[in-house]
Amino acid sequence: MLTTQLCKALEDGMLDEQLSHLYGASSLSQAKDRYASLLKGALKAFGDQETRLFSAPGRTEVGGNHTDHQLGRVFAASISLDVAAAVIPTDDHFITYVADGFDVKPVDITDTDIHQEERNTTEALIRGVAASLQKKGYHVGGFRCYAQSNVLPGSGMSSSAAFEVLIGTVINGLYNDGRIPTEQIARCGQIAENEYFMKGSGLLDQMACSTGSFAYMDFADPEQVIVEKVDFAPSDYGYDLILTDVRASHADLSDEYSLVPAEMKAAAKVLGKEVLGTCTKQEVIDHCKEIREACGDRAFLRAYHFVCETQRAKEEADALRNKDFNAFLKLVRQSGRSSWMYLQNISAPGNSGEQAVAVALALSESLLQENGAYRVHGGGFAGTIQAFVPHNDTDAYIALMESVFGKGCCYVLSIRDCGGTEIR
Repeated sequence: MLTTQLCKALEDGMLDEQLSHLYGASSLSQAKDRYASLLKGALKAFGDQETRLFSAPGRTEVGGNHTDHQLGRVFAASISLDVAAAVIPTDDHFITYVADGFDVKPVDITDTDIHQEERNTTEALIRGVAASLQKKGYHVGGFRCYAQSNVLPGSGMSSSAAFEVLIGTVINGLYNDGRIPTEQIARCGQIAENEYFMKGSGLLDQMACSTGSFAYMDFADPEQVIVEKVDFAPSDYGYDLILTDVRASHADLSDEYSLVPAEMKAAAKVLGKEVLGTCTKQEVIDHCKEIREACGDRAFLRAYHFVCETQRAKEEADALRNKDFNAFLKLVRQSGRSSWMYLQNISAPGNSGEQAVAVALALSESLLQENGAYRVHGGGFAGTIQAFVPHNDTDAYIALMESVFGKGCCYVLSIRDCGGTEIR
């Protein structure tokens, strides 16, 4: 359809069913307003052209805090917050990406080389995804897109992975008839981030954004990641899943993030292993003295966190499969305590005056106690916390958080059952 025809179809309710499926029936009106704005932006940017709509979700990590980079287990889910795009196929070999607040140059996708000057840029991610798919034998072509995202950067919702999955999903829909497996799209996103964007990361973020639903993932074999969907929605148990943005700066924290996998690998090396995924809890305990002497106390504590947390992620998935929600909540609380006590990614060392994540966790504990669950979300040190809150306490919880961290700091998430998708 032309952009104007798609606007009319949206207005006439022809997309209501899929939008309700993606965002929830209660959010349909808001979703329609958002897509109307998206199409209006595309019309202004590119004129009235043949247009298609695509979306890729952010993710939330529920269990497995800092475990994927050690080839451990994770429990995560795709969420309703997403990157949405109005896309116009072209006959040339350029991908043009337009979004408010971004100045992105058109990317020539016949050039698959890594460009050092594109480090940490949107252009690098576009080139990397397109190049990776092409090298795997898939068809790649040009397009223009106007995009909007409500995936909060720096929140642990993986805005970059959602973007990578979006680009892969568009190429899949336009030029491959939807035949590219979701795992391949995720892997190409990781390659783009690692090699072209030049940022180290595991596969968790891309896989969670690409898979949909709650999913248990085992990264023991990086070439054959085990992914098992788990049918679960917090609302089925009378709970809301809420992320709170503590509005603390991530500036100057890159060293703290990189030290987590570095210290875990150092501990594994003491045990004769490359990563902790092949180590047992008993091995870590039995070699406590050697790890402390070789790597320091924090390396041992982070290793101890890993061997417990990777097992906890599996137990969380098992608890929900068995419909034991109370056991699940207990495991989430244990995960949060382990991150605070052993992983130590709640506040930056030496910065006692700024501990916003810890404050948010303390406030959550004061209100929820054992009636809910709460933990750091994502990489930690700043960013967001996650909480499972009974419906009856949601208003009070949000009011408490907003009284400390400001209006609009809370995001009530819903889980979406698909990853990257075309809306039609």
